[in-house]
Amino acid sequence: MTTPPSIRLAGKHRIDGKLLFDADLTLPASQWTCLLGRSGVGKSTVLRLILGLETGGQFDGSIEASDGLSLAGRISYMAQSDLLLPWLSVLENICIGARLRGETPDYTRATALLERVGLAKHIAQKPKSLSGGMRQRAALARTLMEDQPIVFLDEPFSSLDAGTRADMQELVAEVMADRTILLVTHDPSEAARLADQIIILSAQSATVWPTPDTPALREINDPQTLSCQGRLLAYLREVPA
Repeated sequence: MTTPPSIRLAGKHRIDGKLLFDADLTLPASQWTCLLGRSGVGKSTVLRLILGLETGGQFDGSIEASDGLSLAGRISYMAQSDLLLPWLSVLENICIGARLRGETPDYTRATALLERVGLAKHIAQKPKSLSGGMRQRAALARTLMEDQPIVFLDEPFSSLDAGTRADMQELVAEVMADRTILLVTHDPSEAARLADQIIILSAQSATVWPTPDTPALREINDPQTLSCQGRLLAYLREVPA
């Protein structure tokens, strides 16, 4: 894995001439940034812009990595939809990146990751036989399998029960240590627990929100975590839609 860079996005994004957001935000190298904001404000659009994917709008601005290199091929991306291929088994889906690149998949590592996400007994099954939460965990394992220096996660834990969500947060924090990570979430408790940096996106700005003094990954019931969560929720309820 190459050294993770920091990433800066600065500019305006419009859809049909209407401003979606005007933002200047930086993802610090080797840290977790959690991006929050009202639905429809453009959080997923930020991810897609940096990834170079179609957004359905026009971006006027710049996107730069601190090392000056292209970001292409250096980002693992987990979308809101699991995007599992229905004709492949769970194990084959986890290894699809290597196969598309013409590489020999590391099935030992893939099997170990599936065990870590609780799907060891389902590696030969097709996605249609899995529950929504199981499919999301399979998609998470596929993202972890890529082992890139930059990781983008778009609501990766939204379909999971509270206990499994906490387990998967801890797994990603362990496996993806020292990466530059951007996590889009609607969950203030998730941001308070995981983030080195919290950004609140609105149409007018990208506001950096203070995080607890304690280092991430934080205990769920830590007083500073709970305080940050409560203040963040109260603020988000007041942010204009």
